Amino acid sequence: QVQLVESGGGLVQTGGSLRLSCAASGGTFSTYTMGWFRQAPGKEREFVSAISWGGSRVYYVDSVKGRFTISRDNAKKTVYLQMNSLKPEDTAVYFCARQDRGAYYDAAGYAYWGQGTQVTVSS
Repeated sequence: QVQLVESGGGLVQTGGSLRLSCAASGGTFSTYTMGWFRQAPGKEREFVSAISWGGSRVYYVDSVKGRFTISRDNAKKTVYLQMNSLKPEDTAVYFCARQDRGAYYDAAGYAYWGQGTQVTVSS
């Protein structure tokens, strides 16, 4: 059974940085696209970023382009999300997930999810 565990969330001021990590165990990691999603209170879960199995293709939602960077280390079975220039609107629970099918931005195609890590950006 695939397990994903996020870490690195916390409270940061506007303009600050955080680095999220997602460690995978069980199952296969290196041959799957991995994604990050987030969900703010009262809002639907939204796509943030994804990275192909080899790391050659990366995708971002427009609102984080130029500020967030996704990367992965297949040897460590870990995917990262470096978040810079954080804004209050980035406040949410961030989830990592393993894509099994469909479009990279579609949460329905991700079969395995972590428990999430809270990111709070104060103004």
